[in-house]
Amino acid sequence: MIHQSAIIEEGAIIGPDCSIGPFCHIGAGVRLGAGVRLHSHVAITGDTMIGDETEIWPFASVGSQPQDLKFAGESTQLRIGARNMIRESVSINPGTAGGGGLTQIGDDGLFMLGTHVGHDCRVGNGVVIANHASLAGHVQVGDGAIIGGLAGIHQFVRIGEGAIIGALSMVVADVIPFGSVSGERPKLAGLNLIGLKRRGLARDEISALRAAYKALFTGEGTLRTRAEALLEGAEHAQVREILDFVLSDSDRSFCTPKAK
Repeated sequence: MIHQSAIIEEGAIIGPDCSIGPFCHIGAGVRLGAGVRLHSHVAITGDTMIGDETEIWPFASVGSQPQDLKFAGESTQLRIGARNMIRESVSINPGTAGGGGLTQIGDDGLFMLGTHVGHDCRVGNGVVIANHASLAGHVQVGDGAIIGGLAGIHQFVRIGEGAIIGALSMVVADVIPFGSVSGERPKLAGLNLIGLKRRGLARDEISALRAAYKALFTGEGTLRTRAEALLEGAEHAQVREILDFVLSDSDRSFCTPKAK
C-alpha cells in the first residue's frame, strides 16, 4: 500500500507488504524491509536501511544530515533494525566520518514522541527512550536500557545494558550495566532491581549483583583497582558484565553514588 501523495525517489528499495501513508518522502538511498509501516508525513533520506516490521509515525525525520558542524557531506550510514516503534516527531541522524560513519539501532526499540538519536550513536535491542529525551553524538546504549522523558545524554557517554535513567536527568558520565540514576546532575542510586526481576534473574544472581555493587563503590583504592580485584572471583555473568564495562576504554568518567 503506497498512498498516491507519497514521493518515492528512483533507487529506493521498498520491501514486500510495506504501507506508506500520505505525504511521505522516501529518498533514493533508502531501503525498507518487509512489512514496514509509515503512517504519514514521514521523511526518510540518506543511506538508510530500516528493518522488517518497523513502524514510524507522522513527522519523523530519519536519515537527514547530522547536526555536526564538522560534517562536510561525506557518505555515511544509518541502520535501524526490525520491529522498532518510532513515534511522532522523532529525529534520527546518520553517522559522520569522524565517528565511524554509522549510526546503528537494534531491534524491538520504542522511541517515544520527540526523541532524538544523534550521529554515530549505537543503540542496542529493546531500548526504550521516553518523550523528548535526547542522545547526543557518539552515545552507546546497551540492550534493554530505559531512558526517561526529557533526559539528556552527553556525547560519548555509555549507558550499560539494563540501566534506567530517570526523567529530566542530565547524564554526563558512563552508567554501569543495570544501574539506576536520577536527578538533574544524576548520581548512581543503586541497581535497576525492577528491571532485573523482569528479566527473570534468580535471587542469588541479584544478591551477587548487590554485593558486587557495594564492593565496587566502597572501600580502599580507585574504582579501577576495586573492579580488577572483584573480577578475579566473579562467578555471575551480570557481575562480570559490570566489571568489564568499568575496565573497558571510555572517554568519560562514571556515574557514582552520592558521597555520604
